[in-house]
Amino acid sequence: MLEALISGKPDPILVVDPMRDRLLFANPAARALFGARLDRPGEGAMRSLYGACIPQLHVATEAALEHGCHYASDLLPDGSETAEAIEHQLVAIETADGPLVMITIASLEQRRRRTIHQEANDYHRQGLEEWRRAERFFREIERENQLILAAAGEGIFGVNADGVTTFVNPAAQKMLGWAAEDLVGMNMHDMVHYKHPDGSHYHASDCPIYGAFRNGTVNTVEDECFWRKDGTSLRVEYTSTPIEDNGALVGAVIVFRDISQRKENEAKLREAMAENARLRERLEMENAYLQEEILSQANHYDIIGSTAPIRRILKQIDLVAPTEANVLITGESGTGKELVARAIHQASRRSDRPLIRVNCAAIPRELFESEFFGHARGAFTGALRDRIGRFELADGGTIFLDEVGEIPLDLQSKLLRVLQDRRFERLGEEATREVDVRVIAATNRDLEREVSKGEFREDLYFRLNVFPIECVPLRERKDDIPVLADHFLKIACARLNISLPMLTRANIADLMAYSWPGNARELQNLIERAAILARNGRLQFALSDRPPLPERNMPTLQPDAGHTGILTRDQFMVLERDNIRRALKAAQGRVAGKSGAAELLGVKPTTLYSRIKALGL
Repeated sequence: MLEALISGKPDPILVVDPMRDRLLFANPAARALFGARLDRPGEGAMRSLYGACIPQLHVATEAALEHGCHYASDLLPDGSETAEAIEHQLVAIETADGPLVMITIASLEQRRRRTIHQEANDYHRQGLEEWRRAERFFREIERENQLILAAAGEGIFGVNADGVTTFVNPAAQKMLGWAAEDLVGMNMHDMVHYKHPDGSHYHASDCPIYGAFRNGTVNTVEDECFWRKDGTSLRVEYTSTPIEDNGALVGAVIVFRDISQRKENEAKLREAMAENARLRERLEMENAYLQEEILSQANHYDIIGSTAPIRRILKQIDLVAPTEANVLITGESGTGKELVARAIHQASRRSDRPLIRVNCAAIPRELFESEFFGHARGAFTGALRDRIGRFELADGGTIFLDEVGEIPLDLQSKLLRVLQDRRFERLGEEATREVDVRVIAATNRDLEREVSKGEFREDLYFRLNVFPIECVPLRERKDDIPVLADHFLKIACARLNISLPMLTRANIADLMAYSWPGNARELQNLIERAAILARNGRLQFALSDRPPLPERNMPTLQPDAGHTGILTRDQFMVLERDNIRRALKAAQGRVAGKSGAAELLGVKPTTLYSRIKALGL
């Protein structure tokens, strides 16, 4: 009867004699589990079935004999083909021949399923109301999940193992412009991920999102693009995480965020940093330039004098300074052209920006373009770093082109472009830069004659000569010599740290008797040298070694045969007066223009007018 009852059980059951290690009985389910190993007679049967777990079997058997019943989940029969978790129940049976143990082997998975079925049966027995309660419970869970998805700021959507969209949260719908019903059930890659940012096709085999459920890896992409419903791109970063079910990859969930604004901010930051680097370079150049100017520039910025020519210049400065007009300053060397340029700049609206001086006569021909417009690293041999040009350095301020007539003809066209379009390119660089610069030019050459000879561009001359200012030579405003001499003397003594000597009337007479071919610069040098050589507070001028010289660019006049020695001032003025008369007669009274007296004498018309007035012609 016992055997009949045991044989009908669905779980594998063994009856063993633990003292002799003998198998007494096995039901059909056990024979199906262990197979032919149960047919081996004799002792040691349990060792043949549980050889790898004999210690655990021994402990479980002792516990069953002691307590009557014991459960063991760490026993596994040798050669068992099932991967399911199992549990052994060992029950002690007392007989006349000694204790026996009945071992029942149960599947934990089947037991779990029976529990689920039992719970379902319980719900079924409890009636429709219990089912509705359960339904409400699950609906509440689903609603809470939907609220969580809806509240998430990031876009979230899921795909199955075929790449078909299974759900889309509201944030994803808003960012992509697609409604959930448009995407769910459709291939995700073909809808929002089918092109690279450059418009080229994005094959699904290369898609990191698909790689998540194909390879089981979490893929994070920091910068890519999804495509909206209207065809525009959306820069995103996303993470694709695989979804597993019982060890099988069934899809992926994708969480993404819009990084367009962040990328724009990063681009602006890079641009701001580049601009900061440019400004830093510019400030460094300005600082270096200003340091050079401090060391090299004249000792004063004020225009000294009260004669009519000086008053005329000051009036012209007052007129042109507030405007943006280009100015061309002409005059002999040493007449103060740079002082006039500085005065114009200081009285202009650009006075808070630098005045950048460029001595065009001191720049080697091959370096003109680099000096004016700058160069990129590697533009030529020796260009080891980017260099900012003088025009860019003067942006917002004024550039003073001293000796502008020395600019090579082939570079004049590029200078003209900057004056017209306010644009230029650095040497070796294609990027066009814009610049806001006021130009003040100066020259001691007759640019009109240079234009007529084809050595200076006519269009550039007219562009520069918007407002001309002529600096009169010192010999034509000799009444300014005393105040200039006193000014130069005070500056020299302060700089040289020497006592201030007296400037006597005799000294002034000597200075005013000289023609000063070097103009104010020559006067300043002479005063400084005399201050150094002064003895007992008295100045001595070696003007006897400085014979009066003819005007700049005027032909040297030969004295008559009766005059074989050094010419006096009066004799020289007589010769000059006669020479101008002959030139006026030859030009039929015309001063300016072609074949005029100024052209015959080789001077500018404005200079000749001044000489005519000074000589009383």
